[in-house]
Amino acid sequence: MRPVLICPSPNFNRRLLPIDMIVLHYTGMKSEQTALDRLIDPTSGVSAHYVVFENGDIYNPVDEESRAWHAGISFWRGETDTNSRSIGIEIANPGHEFGYTPFPDAQIDALIALCKDILSRRRILAVLGHSDVAPTRKQDPGELFPWSKLAENGIGFWTNDFCQPVGSIKQMLSSIGYDTTDLNAATTAFQRHFYPEALLSDGKRTAERISAVLKGVSHDL
Repeated sequence: MRPVLICPSPNFNRRLLPIDMIVLHYTGMKSEQTALDRLIDPTSGVSAHYVVFENGDIYNPVDEESRAWHAGISFWRGETDTNSRSIGIEIANPGHEFGYTPFPDAQIDALIALCKDILSRRRILAVLGHSDVAPTRKQDPGELFPWSKLAENGIGFWTNDFCQPVGSIKQMLSSIGYDTTDLNAATTAFQRHFYPEALLSDGKRTAERISAVLKGVSHDL
C-alpha cells in the first residue's frame, strides 16, 4: 500500500461502539481537492477517515480510533450510530450530480490495498456503501462501483447467483440488514450494490438476487 498522507480534520469525536464496518462513499463534488478541503473544514460538519484520489493517493483526515462524521442519519442491522461503528472512506468521484464516471483502476487498486490493510487489523463484519445504510438519502458509491472486484480480493461479498426467495422482499432485506421503512428505497439501494443491471431493466429477478445474497452472507458482508 502506498504511503498515507495525513491531513488532519477537526471534525470528529469519541466512538461509542467497537469498529465492525467499513462504509464506502463517493465524494460527489466537482473536484477531488474541493472534496478534501470540505472534509477538513472545521465549519463543514463532515469528515472521513480516508479519502482516495483518482490517481491512488490516499489521505487520512481522521484517525481510525476516532468517530468521523461521514454516514449521517443511517441504519444497519438495528444500529443507527453508523459513525461510531465504522471506518468511512471517501472515493473521489463527481457522483450523480456532477457527471458520474467509472472509477479508475489506480483508484480502485489503492482502495483495495487500504481495505486489505484495515481487514488485517480489525474484525470487520460488513463492507457497505453509503446508500446501503442511508437508502432514502444517498446513492453512493453507486451502480458503477466495482463491488465484484473488491470481493475477488476478499473485501465484502458478491454473487451472480439467483435463488428461490425465502420470504418477501421486505423480510429478506431486513434480514440482510437494511432499513425497510421505505421499501422502494431499500430495494434500489440493494440493486445499486448487488444487482446494478436491474436499474437498467425491469429488475424482475431482484427477489431471487436478494435471496442469493441472504444465503451467501449469513452473518458477514
